[in-house]
This record gives sequence, structure tokens and C-alpha cells, in this order.
Amino acid sequence: MASLLLVPRLTRSPCSNPGPSAGHKPRPVSITCGPRDNRGPLQRGRSLSTEAILAIQSLKRLTSADRSPAAASAAAATALGRLLKADLVAAMAELQRQGHWSLALAALHIARAEPWYRPDPALYATFVSSAPHSPSGGEGDAEAAVDALVEAFLEEKASGGGFVDGEEDVYKLTRLLRALVAKGRGRAAWRVYEAAVRKGGLNVDAYVYRVMARGMKRLGFQEEAAEVEEDFAEWETTVSPPARDVLDEMRARDEIKTTAAAS
Repeated sequence: MASLLLVPRLTRSPCSNPGPSAGHKPRPVSITCGPRDNRGPLQRGRSLSTEAILAIQSLKRLTSADRSPAAASAAAATALGRLLKADLVAAMAELQRQGHWSLALAALHIARAEPWYRPDPALYATFVSSAPHSPSGGEGDAEAAVDALVEAFLEEKASGGGFVDGEEDVYKLTRLLRALVAKGRGRAAWRVYEAAVRKGGLNVDAYVYRVMARGMKRLGFQEEAAEVEEDFAEWETTVSPPARDVLDEMRARDEIKTTAAAS
């Protein structure tokens, strides 16, 4: 058998495949790129680095046989302890999105030991919103964990100087209060409101008072709702007349909506 190396290589003749004629113009081809599936576009904070992905996989693998708090904390220290701030925050968000709330909570404990950590109401609001519900619909381990989370947040704020007017983001605080009210944790919401507004002297807006007053009434905390309304009335006396007119218009629209819904 002749060796393939001895087979002469065929060469294409220049005239065998003539190019396009001078009068023929190539038709332009348009290339469009779309999503490969039905997922939406990436959102800020949802993109994970390779380190974060590997750390999450390692954490889930280490806790596959034992999901107790002690095992989760030890595994989180091993898998997430060397992540940078952005990767650790993204890992917490991804664990919550996947429904691994206890593992996300273990990641939060790791973040608390970092020098860059500050108690952020918006971060705690995401944990409250993603907390699982008790199967019985009453007071369960998940509800107790949310209350304990709020107590830890308040202790961190107190040790750091409390709620300082002018340095707090009222929008983030409102997110936390709304999340607690939506979860039915009225007592925890009142604790945050009392520490931030009544004792801390934080200057909030009318929306915070409305969220708390309506939430306390809906959850059965009538006395607390009355105290919030008193705080709101006192706050209104410090508002300038043009702003007070705006508040009156907002209150009138709310009353119209309430009347229409009742009828």
C-alpha cells in the first residue's frame, strides 16, 4: 500500500472557481443575536464570578448530608471565607434565589466578620422577603429566625452608634419595614420603627408612617397603629405649608380609593 505521504496534493486552478462577476454585488447578510431561552436580561448583582459559582457549589456539596446551623457555619467558613466583597454579596443573593435560605444566612455570618461590613437595612430586607413560610402557617422556625435576624440587626446598629439622622437611607429602612409587614412580623417591624424613629429620632417621610400605620392595623396591633398616627400628626406640624398641601391631596386620594374599594 502506497503511503499517504506520497500522494500528490491537489491544487485548485485559479480559473476553476471564478469569483463573482464585476456587475454582481454580494447581498449583505444581517446577523441578529437573541436570548437563548426565556430568561430575562442579567440584573445588577445577579452576575456571578467563577469564584462565587465554585464557592456556592462547594458550600452545597459540603452541606448535602448535614444542614444543621453548626455544619452550615463551618462549611460557609471553608467555602466562602476567601471571597471578595462583591462575590460574597452575590453569593448570598444567589443562595436566596435558589431557596437555600439557611445557607445564605450562614454566608451572612461570614460577611459580618469582614472589615467592610455595615448593617444594611436593604440587605436584611432581602433576607426577610426570601425567608420561607412555616408549613402550618403559624409561628414556626422560619418566623423565629426572622425575628432573631431583626434582633441581630438592631444590636449591630446599637453597637455602631444607632440610627443617625442624615446618615441613614430612609428608602432602605422603608424596604425593611415593608418586608416585615408583608411577612406578618408586626412585632419585629415595630421594634425597628421604635429604634429608628421614636428613639433614634430619624427624620422619615410620610410614606414610612403610612406603611407602619396600615401594617400595624392589618396585623392587629391597634395600640401601635395609634402611636404611629400620633407620630405622623406631630411630624406634619413641622412640614412647610406647600408640602402640607401635597400631603392633604395624597390623603384625599387614599380616602377615595378606600371608599371605592369598600363599595
